[in-house]
Amino acid sequence: QLQLVESGGGLVHPGGSLRLSCVASESIHYRAIGWFRQAPGKEREGVLCIASFGDVWDYGNSEKGRFTISRDNAKNTVYLQMNSLKLEDTAVYYCAADDVCHDAFFHYWGQGTQVTVSS
Repeated sequence: QLQLVESGGGLVHPGGSLRLSCVASESIHYRAIGWFRQAPGKEREGVLCIASFGDVWDYGNSEKGRFTISRDNAKNTVYLQMNSLKLEDTAVYYCAADDVCHDAFFHYWGQGTQVTVSS
């Protein structure tokens, strides 16, 4: 069964940057990988998803251009580059895998990594 492990979270000041990594236990060549987040007291929401062929699906829940998703199939890894972070970006960030990008529940999920934006 596919396993996903997120890393790269931490504490950052407003305006700072973080790069999250999602490493899969097997090839992700034919899989879509999405990044999601859940802030305290709020429902989980989609951030970005990258399809197997590289197209990006934007869930519209973050200011356009601040976050970038990329993949390195050779390393079974997907990255989420987050720039100009804001207080409201504080959340647990999860990566998830499925056959295609979509807005329903993904089949495989990681355990999450905490991102805290605080002054």
